[in-house]
Amino acid sequence: MAFDYPKHEKLKSKTAIDLLFSQGKSVSKYPLRLVFVENPDGKEKMQIGVSVSKKHFKKAVDRNYFKRLLREAYRLNKHLLHDNIEKNHVFMLLYQSKDRLSFQEINEKTVQLFEKFVANLK
Repeated sequence: MAFDYPKHEKLKSKTAIDLLFSQGKSVSKYPLRLVFVENPDGKEKMQIGVSVSKKHFKKAVDRNYFKRLLREAYRLNKHLLHDNIEKNHVFMLLYQSKDRLSFQEINEKTVQLFEKFVANLK
């Protein structure tokens, strides 16, 4: 599996995002939260979006920095999800804290979050 984040894996569909927040389930590992839903219409096995709260980070520069860290953590650890799901899913990865964690800590929390998600599937 390639360690990339191609365009077709990016969650951009408004209908998929609406479905995600209306019917999705979530798994949390402070300060991250993964909202997910099965997507029978989707052509891709996984699509993921990232979000950082404007409430916690007022400056766009800070929000964009943490979104970049979340995308990188996903890119490096997506094999944990890809190898363990059979059906198509859409995900939203949310950073929900005022705490400014380092990339190392965010990466560790992402791995723990993905493992918790996989354990909940079984």
